[in-house]
Amino acid sequence: MAAHGIWKTTELRPLLGERGIELSAAQVYRLATGTPERLSLATLAALCDIFDCTPADLIETSAVAGAPAPKATAGRPTARRPRRARITGDQQ
Repeated sequence: MAAHGIWKTTELRPLLGERGIELSAAQVYRLATGTPERLSLATLAALCDIFDCTPADLIETSAVAGAPAPKATAGRPTARRPRRARITGDQQ
């Protein structure tokens, strides 16, 4: 923000509004000062337009190792969801 002459989050809010993104003052503050858990693509696109950058300039990615997926064992099928029934044509 500072590189573009924006020093306060209150200055960012109208710029987002010009691009159709209506956020409260508190939402803009949290967006600018913290790490948001969620971010809409429209908001991301507006920020990229405001700062003339790409999403990669705004978002830091890192892979986090999680628990490995359970493996299917012989004799024990993996859990599956039921398939939705389809009704086609006249059947008597």
